[in-house]
Amino acid sequence: MPFPPLNEQLDLLTKNTAEIVPLIDLEKKIQHSINTDAPLKIKLGADPSRPDLHLGHAVVLRKLREFQELGHTAILIIGDFTAMIGDPSGKSKTRPSLSEAETRSNGKTYFDQASKILDREKTVIRYNSEWLGKMNFSEVIRLASKYTVAQMLVRDDFEKRYKSQEPISIHELLYPLAQAMDSVELQNDVELGGTDQKFNLLVARDIQREFGIAFPQVCMMMPILEGTDGVQKMSKSLDNYIGFNDTPAEMFGRTMSIPDAMTRNYFKLATLLRGDELASAITSATANPRDAKRRLAREIISMYHSREAAEAAQESFDRLFIDKQTPTDIETHTVTTEKISLVDALVQFGGLASKSEARRLIEQGGVSVDEEKITDAKTELILSGGAKTVKAGKRKFFRVTKK
Repeated sequence: MPFPPLNEQLDLLTKNTAEIVPLIDLEKKIQHSINTDAPLKIKLGADPSRPDLHLGHAVVLRKLREFQELGHTAILIIGDFTAMIGDPSGKSKTRPSLSEAETRSNGKTYFDQASKILDREKTVIRYNSEWLGKMNFSEVIRLASKYTVAQMLVRDDFEKRYKSQEPISIHELLYPLAQAMDSVELQNDVELGGTDQKFNLLVARDIQREFGIAFPQVCMMMPILEGTDGVQKMSKSLDNYIGFNDTPAEMFGRTMSIPDAMTRNYFKLATLLRGDELASAITSATANPRDAKRRLAREIISMYHSREAAEAAQESFDRLFIDKQTPTDIETHTVTTEKISLVDALVQFGGLASKSEARRLIEQGGVSVDEEKITDAKTELILSGGAKTVKAGKRKFFRVTKK
């Protein structure tokens, strides 16, 4: 199957990108690919320190899928070795490193989730411990000699930490160089990443050249998707994310919570809508924000679950927030005791991370039992009289009953 013409490929690949360095090299690489009937090698590095993927990760994964659809080779690098260093990008302090076993386990989880977007059969998976783990100390010194401390301190997060006298460990300075060796090993043509990865991607381009690769990689940076708060980068730790593995109900509720002004950006970066459909959706986001977000939620859920799941999630949301009815599909949990503390129930069945978080939610009026608001954190659920239905926050419902 021949590759599409240059202009057709560029039209698709340049959409929704934040920056391409340099664009002229991308054009040359695509044209050379067409002339030689050889696919480009497209690299995306995956950080297995955080295996739970969300819509922020999907932005760059979808661009990798576009390269696949054009006939190019997608290479997903699981950074099992570099995760033991810890990527310092955007960090105000040294990140803890992970064990090799942790990175391998997380890497498998990452790929399983990424396969919801990528063509699993056409994705090449490599672990960078394959080559980084074999480097001896003299090779590390040779690599380190190709970059200066001054060049490293140009990096924004390093510069800020240096000026504020925050510690910077030597191993952190090695991270961009280690990641660059992935590009040397693969001799890839393009590397994808978010705008927060620009420094690392450019270092890899320089190091490829230092190791004799005459036509080094093009760096393609994708925009960062803000979280559901509309302010900060989407992150699980900030609880402003929509996760690949969220239930349809969770996806719908989280999507409806985003600020109206963010709806247009989510249509562009988080859905498969293109052309007239996308233009229509963006227009509707201004004219009727609530209905636009309902459509956005359906589009997102359809991608990660199904169209039927999306419709069911909308019905459940409407029943809960518009009709003010309790959902009909509440999970029921069975215990063997006559009673259980509300705090324990929230941690065990309500998805809260700790007892202190549960107590705080109760005291703030965010919990109700059988439609009665509870503000006493010492409350116990007495189950001898039957099951108790608990609402935690705006969207989480569960039922507790005695065996």
